[in-house]
Amino acid sequence: MFISTILICLAVCCLVMLFIYLWAYNIKNAGVVDIFWAFNFSIIAVLLYFLGDGLQERKILICSMLLIWSLRLGIYLLIRVGSHLEVEEGRYKKMREEWGASVNSKLFIFFQAQALSNIYLALPFFLIVFNKKEELSILEYAGAAVWAISIIGEALADNQLKQFKKNPDNKGKVCDAGLWNYSRHPNYFFECLIWAGYFLVAMNADYGWIGILSPLTITLLLFRVTGIPLTEQQAIRSKGDAYIEYQRTTSMFVPWFKKK
Repeated sequence: MFISTILICLAVCCLVMLFIYLWAYNIKNAGVVDIFWAFNFSIIAVLLYFLGDGLQERKILICSMLLIWSLRLGIYLLIRVGSHLEVEEGRYKKMREEWGASVNSKLFIFFQAQALSNIYLALPFFLIVFNKKEELSILEYAGAAVWAISIIGEALADNQLKQFKKNPDNKGKVCDAGLWNYSRHPNYFFECLIWAGYFLVAMNADYGWIGILSPLTITLLLFRVTGIPLTEQQAIRSKGDAYIEYQRTTSMFVPWFKKK
């Protein structure tokens, strides 16, 4: 049942990404993959609730946590990307330039890889919904608390950035409002903590320690691949010396006081 549940979730996520790839091909905007990467976790949450045979209270807890996180991020990305569907984001434009004539086939593989990443990152959730232990542990309560604090922090950071960008006077300026005054990437900081919360909940399951792979992978991606490096490169291109000064004075990740 455990393996078949993984395969069912994988098949559904791959099918979703196939349809999204076809849509992206038609509108020439690969950025929509981000939206449905987030929404795929909502689908996984629903499937796991009905397919998992673990303790009901535990299933409600983790599936609710996953669903809330997925819908919040998905809706945020839907509004952000949906507001400029006719204009593809810079990192995807760069991918098109680098991939040249083979861009469509490589984008298809890229979209399916996102579905695979959904399943890989969902590993803690698979372990949790099949956990039949009769009581929630202190680690599970701690994980839920870390998750709750972090999702509020991430939503606050996203909203502060959104409000900053809405002001036309801030065009071309660096956002240093609220949490962004203490960290260049407070949203990424709280995102890592959210996944740490999932791991803590998974720790009460058999082989729950394997769940550490998800927060480690998210942190690695944010630090080395798609998160901080690309975001900062784009910020320097668009904001120049102002962002370089922001880098000099502001903590990259963990919110902290300004450097003089």
